[in-house]
Amino acid sequence: MSRCNDENDIPNLIFIFALLTINEKKVFSLYHLKNETMRINLCLLLFLVLLNISCNSKRAGKKEDVEKDTYANPLFMEGANSSAIYHNGKYYYTHETNEQIYLWVTTDITDMAHSTCKEVWVPKDPSNSHNLWNPEIRNINGKWYIYFAADDGNTDNHQIYVIENDSPDPMQGEFRMKGAIMTNPDWNWGIHPSTFEHKGELYLLWSGWPNRRIGSETQCIYIARMENPWTLVNPDGGRTAYPIYVNESPQYFHSKDNRTVIVYYAASGCWSPYYCTGMLTADADSDLLNPASWKKSPVPVFQQRPEDGVYGPANLSFLPSPDGTEWYILYQARSVPSGNTGESESRNPRLQKIGWDADGMPDLGVPLPVNTPLPKPSGTVPNQ
Repeated sequence: MSRCNDENDIPNLIFIFALLTINEKKVFSLYHLKNETMRINLCLLLFLVLLNISCNSKRAGKKEDVEKDTYANPLFMEGANSSAIYHNGKYYYTHETNEQIYLWVTTDITDMAHSTCKEVWVPKDPSNSHNLWNPEIRNINGKWYIYFAADDGNTDNHQIYVIENDSPDPMQGEFRMKGAIMTNPDWNWGIHPSTFEHKGELYLLWSGWPNRRIGSETQCIYIARMENPWTLVNPDGGRTAYPIYVNESPQYFHSKDNRTVIVYYAASGCWSPYYCTGMLTADADSDLLNPASWKKSPVPVFQQRPEDGVYGPANLSFLPSPDGTEWYILYQARSVPSGNTGESESRNPRLQKIGWDADGMPDLGVPLPVNTPLPKPSGTVPNQ
């Protein structure tokens, strides 16, 4: 999984450096070589190496020109359940790393290799030190919050937590635990928290079980008003469940005219090729806590494209371009049909522009193949 590492390995240069330094007194001292053939061969080798450097430099320059205004997915080779926001000219990005939380900051969301990364949270309490899932960063009333789910080593004990940083810059200051968010008095299972504001009210979306798992479970999408960024108004009766058997990662968005509230969610098992994106809609003036306000799309709105080698596209975040003229979805997908527990993570983050249909609803399009050249978001400022 991608952590705060240097993504720009340069093995060719390392090899050349080794060639130049090993036995430095004799490697290039041709007069020490008695065999004329060896001297000729070494000269030829050096000529080819230097030619390769020159050609690579020229190709790199041309590639830079071509890529200046384009990018290609994935943003990282690994990184499940990614999320990001755009705030004051910068994108703040995070994804699952399981035992801690990392935060990246960049002016160019398509150039994560040159972003700045920081480890912002390492849990110390054994009750929430394992399986940190789906971190999401938000700026609420001038403070920074990261919502995530964690457990004590038993995934059946997953609960929702929130940490707070009152620094204007989330890469500075310190995140402190505000506590677990009680979603009901029985502390039923909860994962994938996501907040949004609507008509002056703060809401929390999450995925949970109506009852603790015994043999199997039904995951539901829940919504509740929040008293503050770490407390629900009514952790028992003030929430709405929409049962879809297996679902997670609910995410708020809206129609172009803001008259329709949209909740996108991920359906099916995240390890399967059938993992996809579903959609719930409600009138913006309706009671969002009333299940009757919501309508479910009968078909997925974003799903696998086996012909293009794209599987399991889901877990959306919605991001504006830097100049505010375009919208993009950040989502996860894989290039193999399924992933097995215990194997290296095959899900990775991808970014794609979306549009609007004739009714002013988001048009997500279809997930595109990896390595497809795409125009950078309008107004993108290169990383410094």
